Amino acid sequence: MKRIVIKVGSAVLTEQNRVVRERMAALVDLIVKVREKGIEVILVSSGAVAAGYTLCKLDKKIVANRQALASIGQPKLISMYQKKFGKHDVVVSQILLTADDFDSRKRTYHAKCAVETLLEQGIVPIINENDVTATEELVFGDNDQLSAHVAHYFDAELLVILSDIDSYYDKDPRKYEDAKPLKVVREIPKESLEAECTPHGSFATGGIVTKLKAADFLLKRGRKMFLASGFELKDAYAFLIDEVHRGGTLFLKRFDEAEEGVETA
Repeated sequence: MKRIVIKVGSAVLTEQNRVVRERMAALVDLIVKVREKGIEVILVSSGAVAAGYTLCKLDKKIVANRQALASIGQPKLISMYQKKFGKHDVVVSQILLTADDFDSRKRTYHAKCAVETLLEQGIVPIINENDVTATEELVFGDNDQLSAHVAHYFDAELLVILSDIDSYYDKDPRKYEDAKPLKVVREIPKESLEAECTPHGSFATGGIVTKLKAADFLLKRGRKMFLASGFELKDAYAFLIDEVHRGGTLFLKRFDEAEEGVETA
């Protein structure tokens, strides 16, 4: 792999109305090790609203308040990343995008040029939704969708979603004790894509449905997605560093798994 996108959500980065610095540090350590393998990394990160809430206690249920919290929290979030990456002498940048930016060839082209320039300089682009203006995306939690678009339009070979959901299961593991994780998924049932979105955390706006939609978007365009736990990063390390598929779910279209360069454990 030459280039990947890693997406981390609020359910992983935040807890008890704050950004969990230890989890952010663990994520940064993972990215640094991936880069040491010669792989370019684009990070799509949620967490701005939670970071803003630590400085201003507004009612998160009101959209205008969430937009204000995002505005307050975005510079704080980037500052935290700067400190964590700075310990590894890695420079980061901030890019705020909305779905509208991918509806315009001109804007998509300019965004891609900026990302290409940053990656050429060894800088990690950190992308987030522009929550202040992206009202619809803010409500429906489309950072999963955003990361899929980033992976496709910015020519990444793989999207890695680190979540509070460690795999895609054959049934809801919260309801059924016999639910089994699916290791490889090549097609997503239509009913799963149309299911109700069920976010877990107070700052989270996604759920398994938004992740499946992101995977479906990439599958239809011949790209891959890997879903794994963002709390315990052992499956991500195994897949990205050791190139062994132990846990998590890989979404891909191709039928020759040997071509993927990842062993199945």
